[in-house]
Amino acid sequence: MDVHDKNTRSYNMSRIRSKNTKIELIIRKFLFRNGFRYRLHDKNLPGKPDIVFTRQKIAIFIHGCYFHGHEGCELATISKTRKKFWKNKIQGNIERDKNNETELKLMNWKVIKIWECEIEPRKKTSVKREITLENFKATLSNLI
Repeated sequence: MDVHDKNTRSYNMSRIRSKNTKIELIIRKFLFRNGFRYRLHDKNLPGKPDIVFTRQKIAIFIHGCYFHGHEGCELATISKTRKKFWKNKIQGNIERDKNNETELKLMNWKVIKIWECEIEPRKKTSVKREITLENFKATLSNLI
């Protein structure tokens, strides 16, 4: 049984964004602060990657653990209500993500996936986030 009435649940779900999420903004600010320039949500590429380095052909997807089914992550639990619906929805997202990644690789693009749990400070706060972002910067610098 849901703890919210139908209108409250509908309002809560409407507040979940697909673009300009908190995690995406953290990554974008970090990249810009470190001298990287990029494009956002390129509609000409499969899956409309969150961040795109066009000249270097690098596409970055920033995934929420729940909606993209991050395997083994504590944030990727299935809802207790409407389990079948959510399981099918998340499985569809996983398949679509794989197809988009495959298409991009066939177009000779490098694909980077960043998971919400890798960036969002939940338990070890800023230490985990800084280590992850510095590793990300090093990885990206090697690709570019």
